[in-house]
Amino acid sequence: MIPFASQRGLGQDLATHLLNEFDNETMEVAGIRGAIAQDLHGALKEWEIVARELTRCRNYLYSLSVNPDPVQEKLTRDQYFDYIDRTEKALGLTGQPRAIVFHIKDGREHCHVVWSRIDAEQGKAIPLPFDHDKLMTATREFARDHGLTLPDGYHKAQKDKDRGRQQDNQLSLYELYQQRTTSLTREERMEQVTALWRASDSPKAFVQALADHGYILATGKRPYILVDIYGHMNALPKLIDDRTVRLKHIRTFLRKDFPPESLPTVENAKKLAAAHRRSLETDREHEQREEAIAHLKKVQAERGQEARQQQRARRHRQQQERQALAQKHRAARNAQRSAYLAQIKVIRPHRRRLRQQGLAAVFNRVSGIELIRRTLRRYRDRKRYRVWLDQRNRLREQQGQECREQQRRHELRALDLQRRLRALAQL
Repeated sequence: MIPFASQRGLGQDLATHLLNEFDNETMEVAGIRGAIAQDLHGALKEWEIVARELTRCRNYLYSLSVNPDPVQEKLTRDQYFDYIDRTEKALGLTGQPRAIVFHIKDGREHCHVVWSRIDAEQGKAIPLPFDHDKLMTATREFARDHGLTLPDGYHKAQKDKDRGRQQDNQLSLYELYQQRTTSLTREERMEQVTALWRASDSPKAFVQALADHGYILATGKRPYILVDIYGHMNALPKLIDDRTVRLKHIRTFLRKDFPPESLPTVENAKKLAAAHRRSLETDREHEQREEAIAHLKKVQAERGQEARQQQRARRHRQQQERQALAQKHRAARNAQRSAYLAQIKVIRPHRRRLRQQGLAAVFNRVSGIELIRRTLRRYRDRKRYRVWLDQRNRLREQQGQECREQQRRHELRALDLQRRLRALAQL
């Protein structure tokens, strides 16, 4: 278990890096806490805005990479989250917004955790002094509780350091470097060259066999030196593990067809090896890149197709929502108008029934009572009409506000999906 952590900014670049499926076999966003957006770019953008508006903190994020030892038993998700909770508590980031991403690269699973350092309630960044020491302590406690073995650097036992120093001293620094570069031990390299020597019946066959295994026969301070494809050099006699073979035997065997003056120098051989290695690495990287790009394009096409399907579904759903809201508003307006007309239909028959006939009607017209009644009725009709107009205007204003709110929700959803499509394009 090896944690790597740092305080940093540039959240959008970090989100693009963590969502990178070009260098990783699989990628999974396991959880986002403390953000409205549920995608990584959106969440880190929110935390950036909070940091910019509330503080002057530039390194507003704390990024942690958790790398388990692939030799030991694979960690479960519960163990990952247990370790994350321990480190969160040790660092004083409990409850802070965070995002968790899992990667599998070269068959090895590892985890990335990103916290926001900004305490929104206090309006300041959380300080993280001695964070590496706190991570070391949390890692030791986690390894102790789960029965894991840690690297020697996590322990202070001097005997372990001495034992490692004794093992390292068995080989020279150059041999250790050569072994790490070529992945061949000194014994394996000697066994390989010795087998080629014994299997070759002529100098040309021997030199060709060496070339087939990535060695160039060169000359330097000594007449016969092997330079491998990584530019490491070894004296040929020291690589032949046969007590009966002496330097004079090797010189006699090779001198006729490969005299030292005809061989390239060590410096030239290193240049040839470097050029050949670059060519091989370029070809290999080109093949890997082509395969990775093809895979990435396929994955991105699937993700883009899914996003476009979501976009079409969103448009269809929003169209239905707009139609439903329009029907609801139309029904409310019709109901209000119908109520007003129904009231008028009740009032008019009632007035006709109250209308007087004969001498009473003549008396009312002569005396002016009928004029007063008509004036009062017109006043009540105008008042009733104004009340209906006010109600209609309030209803229209309310419905207009609902339409604007619906349009704003639709625009925000569209912007969110467009941001996801831009994030896919960046990846």
